[in-house]
Amino acid sequence: MTVTAARAGDPSVQALRRPGEPRGGVVVVKFGGNAMVDARLQLTFAQDVVELWHAGLRPVVVHGGGPQISAMLDRLGLETRFAAGLRVTTPETMDVVRMVLAGRVQRELVGHINAHGPFAVGLTGEDAHTMTAVRRPARVDGRAVDIGLVGDVVDVNPSMVRALLEQDHIPVVSPVARGTDGQVYNVNADLAAAALAVALDAERLVMLTDVEGLYADWPHSTEVIGRLTARALDGLLSGLASGMLPKMEGCLRAVRGGVRTAHVVDGREPHAVLRSVLGETSPGTTVVPDAVTTS
Repeated sequence: MTVTAARAGDPSVQALRRPGEPRGGVVVVKFGGNAMVDARLQLTFAQDVVELWHAGLRPVVVHGGGPQISAMLDRLGLETRFAAGLRVTTPETMDVVRMVLAGRVQRELVGHINAHGPFAVGLTGEDAHTMTAVRRPARVDGRAVDIGLVGDVVDVNPSMVRALLEQDHIPVVSPVARGTDGQVYNVNADLAAAALAVALDAERLVMLTDVEGLYADWPHSTEVIGRLTARALDGLLSGLASGMLPKMEGCLRAVRGGVRTAHVVDGREPHAVLRSVLGETSPGTTVVPDAVTTS
């Protein structure tokens, strides 16, 4: 099947699922990048997610909010800093992260999806202990650096998300998690999406980014690696640029945790999600387990 510029409610896509037919596999989609700040792309993303639902799949959305968080920090006169590809999160920054992610970004995304029907339900990693995190260590040029209240997911309880899926809802998850120490942590959305995909036994993980995919020799070439194994990606990981590092680390964790395929696709292109999941060939970069041939 070739999918091009489908719209929510397009009968050609809805026809893939007959009434009463059981739903298929889970597809976890990480929503972020330019798609989050472009009104047109927000709408087409919501359409794509609903089309996956109509096609009989079970989409789960994990969203970021970097541009919105940075804008709010600027308005409040608070510093924005990054290290090792992650936002340095002070207690004051953490308050802003929770407010923006759960109070604004999630609400807008839920609203866009629900413009097509009563599908989406929002929650955070804190709800029902869906995600448990510990403070994430970081190193820059071989030296340990303090990035504050940044968490790494160490446990996922997917029962709430599964319950929503069983009720034919589309969960929309904000990447904020509580630790066993009671502290609330800012979790990178790419890594949160990967952890949730593993816990849900997802068939696919789709990461939206602001480039065409993983470049073979950045910045010397813009040739995109179309497909590679987990072992090949592991060998490239240490040399990746900071912006791409969490995405590819998330893909690696996902396929090594049992997810069949992970895709990194250009979120600047309308309907990138639909093309990566329902199209005959996926754009961007696809990561597969080591046992899967790349030929």
